[in-house]
This record gives sequence, structure tokens and C-alpha cells, in this order.
Amino acid sequence: MEYGLIGEKLGHSYSKIIHEKLADYDYAITPLSKEAFEPFMKAREFKAINVTIPYKKEVIPYLDVLDDNARQIGAVNTIVKKDGLLIGHNTDFPGFLYMIEHNGVDIAGKKVVVLGNGGAAQAVLAVLHFLKAGEIIVVKSRSGDGVITYEDCLKFHSDAQIIINTSPVGMYPKIDASPVDVSLYKECEAVLDIIYNPLKTTLLLQAEELGIKAVNGLEMLVAQAKYAVEYFLDKEIDDTVIDEVYHMILKEL
Repeated sequence: MEYGLIGEKLGHSYSKIIHEKLADYDYAITPLSKEAFEPFMKAREFKAINVTIPYKKEVIPYLDVLDDNARQIGAVNTIVKKDGLLIGHNTDFPGFLYMIEHNGVDIAGKKVVVLGNGGAAQAVLAVLHFLKAGEIIVVKSRSGDGVITYEDCLKFHSDAQIIINTSPVGMYPKIDASPVDVSLYKECEAVLDIIYNPLKTTLLLQAEELGIKAVNGLEMLVAQAKYAVEYFLDKEIDDTVIDEVYHMILKEL
């Protein structure tokens, strides 16, 4: 494999379609079990790869260099082999920033609830700090250091203005699931879900029904892929291609 994606379960992925629209190379979708992950990383038999759930943090010990962005976030979704070294980048940060700005979601000073605390959440949190969110609450099924439960979130933070889902709840094939009941968050102005399959999760459909701005994760996926291609091929690509590829894929779907 020269270029491709690694992760545990990749049946839902649109990355091959996107990369092969953005660049002239074959892009391999490569599911790796937890047992197969270490041998793959030690073999280093690729030019450049993307990384998704659950390996965005796990790849870091196998890398020789982290760029500043990836180091600060603590997660890697893009790896490039250069002069025999594996270099880790994080394009989820600019991808999520594009998603927010392109959809006109105002973050500054707002109370934001982030559902999930995995590798993707780290980039989301970094963007929220960059955009000067007022208060950020991180939610998981179990409480821990800096993380509260869904029950406590509803009890103490039902006045949240922005809800962002970085968890896999609602992803294909379990599309009927939703991490929260948006109707209980009376001050909510926007719901963003980084899930892109389905395009409209149960969470987003409920937000739409309530007249709340609802943004799916496909734009972020295309944007982060564009920034990854720039690292893969060591060249700049105009941001206008993001919207072009996004609408191409919408038509195909």
C-alpha cells in the first residue's frame, strides 16, 4: 500500500472516493484489528496514510516526528514517510475549523458541549479553544478527569448553546441511536455531528425538526482529506476544491 486509511472498522468510510477525486493515486481502505495494528506500523510499508478510530492516539509511539499541531492536540490522523522518518500531522483541526466557519457557527463566548473524548475530540477541543469558546463541557458515559456523564451534563448544563458529537453514537449501521435529546437543551443554537454516514444522524434530524442549525460531518471529512493530500504530495491545493468535492459526493449519495 502506498496511500490509504487505517482504522478498525472502515465499512462506513468515504475516504477512498474523496481522495481519488482530490489526487491521482490509488487509496486503499485497510481495516486493522488490534492484533494487526502493531505489525503494520512496525513494517512501515506505505508512503502516507490517514488514521481513524481507534488509532489516532495509538500511532504516536511508532512515529519519529510530530508537528506542533499534532503534538499539542495529542492525536494524529495523517502520517507521511519522508527520508525514512514517519511524520505525524493532524488535519482534523483545520478540517473542523473549516466546517465551523463555512457554516457560520459562532463559537466565541458560547457554552459548548462536546460528546465523546476520543482522538477526534482532541482536535475539536483545540479548535474550540482557538475560537475562544466561553465554556467547554466534555461528556462521556463514565465520568473522569475533566469529563462528566451524560446525566450530569443534562442536570447542570442544559443551557448549552452548541452541541458537538464526536462519539460514534448514531453512525452506520446503528443509525437509530442518538447520544442526547436535543429538545432538553432549550438554549441550543447549533448541533454539529462529525459523523458523515448517515449524512443526517438521528441527532441532526431532531435538531432540524426543532429549527436548530444542524451540520453533518461530510464537509469536515472532505476538508481534512484536502489538507492531508497537501501533506501526502507536498503541494498546496486551493480550498475551493473542498466545496466542489463535497457537492460531487452529495450528488453520488
